[in-house]
This record gives sequence, structure tokens and C-alpha cells, in this order.
Amino acid sequence: MTVIVVLGGTSMDLVAHVARAPGRGETVTGREFAAVPGGKGTGQAVAAARAGGEVVMIGAVGTDGYGPLLRAHLEQAGVDTGLLHTVPGPSGTAHIVVDDGGARSAVVVPGANGTVTGLGPGERAAIASAGLLLLQLELPAAAVTDAARAARSLGVRTVLTPSPVRPLPEGLLDAVGLLVPDEHEAAALTGFGDPHAAAQILLRQVPEVVVTLGARGCLYAARGEEPVLFPAPEATAAGTAGAGDAFVGTLAAALAEGRAVPESLASASAALCVRRPGASASLPRRGGTEAA
Repeated sequence: MTVIVVLGGTSMDLVAHVARAPGRGETVTGREFAAVPGGKGTGQAVAAARAGGEVVMIGAVGTDGYGPLLRAHLEQAGVDTGLLHTVPGPSGTAHIVVDDGGARSAVVVPGANGTVTGLGPGERAAIASAGLLLLQLELPAAAVTDAARAARSLGVRTVLTPSPVRPLPEGLLDAVGLLVPDEHEAAALTGFGDPHAAAQILLRQVPEVVVTLGARGCLYAARGEEPVLFPAPEATAAGTAGAGDAFVGTLAAALAEGRAVPESLASASAALCVRRPGASASLPRRGGTEAA
């Protein structure tokens, strides 16, 4: 088992459930509220740890009341938070409204995440000793690119989830070994709505691509090989929050054990996650994924 380093965002998700979302200038009454640890970095780190991985988290939380809660959530899952720095000011937050139709609207305030603009000696040493680096796009682009390039120079495999999707920094994909977009992100990056076509475009820049397709599973494509569709196990969807992070985290844990990508994709983590509502709190543990 090799170490998995996650460089990513942490946030407290402040979730209000309403019959319908308010219009501009309108106030509506909600029926339920929850504050739950979130952020794609948090979700992937927790999922990887619960799947049996040895995980180190790089990022930042604030000096507000949410910082200790976010740190404790990671530590309870077994994640090493020695490089999760506490910086003056607020932690990241996501202000989310979920209506009865399941539509989600969110305002994300980066907070402490915005202070992560590059790597220090400790972060570089952690990446050097790792077997796998997980990245997303919630942190400043300079830090993500810096980490990917450092990993490439050190021979460490990098997995990037291009979310929230945005134009990618020049040279970032050149340092990525495996790209894991969902079908909407793949379309945004390539201009092709068909996942197979989008994957072929992305293979011009990265050697391997996994396009997640929600309840339909995922599509794996690699240079010089025929694409393979991996169906998802049947599941009753209670909510999709965290499904992609569960998938990537569990995939990373399998890769860290030395499994090939196709074998690792047999994980049912994403489908299992949507059986329960919530974000990182709903991520499955290893026994649950292997029983599916």
C-alpha cells in the first residue's frame, strides 16, 4: 500500500431544504437545515481512507468554529491532517439550497482554501513519498499546477478531477496521468456531449481518462486501447452529493494497492454513496463497497 496525498478544498456545507428555491429578491421558508463537512478534497480523502488507503491531506482551514470540525471529520476517518494548515480567518463554506425536485443551487465562499497558492517544503516532501496524488479544482490554479508538476518530476502518479469545471491552466494536463471528469465536465472541456468522443479528445492530452456517467457507471479510455464501459451496480438514489468523490477516493485506494485501473473501476462506491443522503458523511466504508 502506497501513500495517497490529497491536495484539495475543505468546506462546511450549509444545506437548506425547501419546497422551491427562492427567486431573485425573494425569501422562502425552509423545512430542514444541516451543516455537514464538505469540499471535494475532504470527500476524496475520506473516501480513500475508508476504502483502506493511507491518506495525507494538504489544504487549509480557518480559525472559525468550522475549522476544528473539518479537521476532526478527516481525522475520524483516519486521514493524516499534519499538512492541513490553520490560517487566520474563516474556513471555506458552501451555502446550498436543495428543492423538492432535487435541484441544488450553491454559493461557494473559498475562505481558507484561497490561501493555498503553492507548495511548501513539507508538502513537496509528502508528495515525494507518496504513490498517488489526488487533485481537484477548488484550490487556486497555481497550487494545483505546482503540485501536478512536482508529482510528475518525482514520478508520482497524478489523478485530477476537473471540478468545478473551468478553463484549465496551461500545462496542467501535461502533468496528469489519469483524468476523471463526469460527463458534463468532459463535455465542457472538449465541446463534445458524447462521452466516447470527449474521451478521445482528452486522450490527446492525458494517457488515461475515466468519464463518470452517474447511474450508468463509467467509461474507461486509454491511449491505444478500446474504451470499456463499466456499469454501475443498481442502487436506490437518495441523493447524489458526494458520489463522484466516493468513486475517485475508492478508485485511488485500489490503485494504491497496485491494482490496474480496469480492476479498480469495479468498485461500487459511487452507486453505494447515493443510497444515502449527504455529502462526505455518506461516503461508504470498505466493507460496504466490497459487499456490493
